[in-house]
Amino acid sequence: MKKIAWITDSSCGLDKEYAEKNDIFIIPLNVIIKGKTYREDIDISKEEFYDLLKIHGDDAKTSQPAYGDFITLYERLKEEYDCGIALHASSQLTGTYQSSISASEMVGFDVEVIDSKIGDYALGKMIKNGVEMAKQKTSFEQIVAKLRSYPEFAQMYLMPQSFDQLRKSGRVSAAQSLFASLLNIHLILGFDNGKVVVKDKVRIKKRAARKMFQLLDEVMEKYQLKEICILHAGVKDQAHKWKEDIEKLHTGLKVNIQTLVPVAGVHTGYGTMCITWLRD
Repeated sequence: MKKIAWITDSSCGLDKEYAEKNDIFIIPLNVIIKGKTYREDIDISKEEFYDLLKIHGDDAKTSQPAYGDFITLYERLKEEYDCGIALHASSQLTGTYQSSISASEMVGFDVEVIDSKIGDYALGKMIKNGVEMAKQKTSFEQIVAKLRSYPEFAQMYLMPQSFDQLRKSGRVSAAQSLFASLLNIHLILGFDNGKVVVKDKVRIKKRAARKMFQLLDEVMEKYQLKEICILHAGVKDQAHKWKEDIEKLHTGLKVNIQTLVPVAGVHTGYGTMCITWLRD
């Protein structure tokens, strides 16, 4: 078996201890608050980040890793591993995917670079599945083929709280943002081939939450999901309430809770709620 290095970026939401035990190397993305830059999960924890975002969310920004960080990592990995598999957040949202390709080619390290076309829990789940396949002695080629099929089986629905930040980042148009703000509209966002798109518009916040549950109901009926994750932007109590409600509706469904990765929280705002999955 080839010795495989796993490469990703901090939008994967993976636990640092799990990553260290499984040859997973995480390039951190950056969040910028009040002009100070923090490397995600290194200089600031998710909890510390959301405490700051709650107060200083209006001027928060993100930036991708320096290209040199990829070069340095791949030069080191080339000496220790036979090959690598890199999975990154959607190429429609960040340049890490392209930087990873360019750096691996420049260094001459054999890396299969995959666009997950999503991020956070679903991206992390793809990597975990790949790691398990490798432990079961699945061939490198079969692992890569399986991972490349995953994006069409992943989805994330978001109920964002900051339309202004979404507009600044280009995730929604200025017209959509203005329309939502003036009419007190709550947008439901989802992923479509790697792009963030508006899936629905709801007037009342409680109805927006019900719409999220309805979208889950439709997917459960169609695909019989076994596991999902609720992501929250600093509102853990609300996430636990959603978990209770969903488990009552869908007995036997495993419902995880994670904190939304900061680079996503910057664009969607403190208090954002998400439901996401990677189906079998």
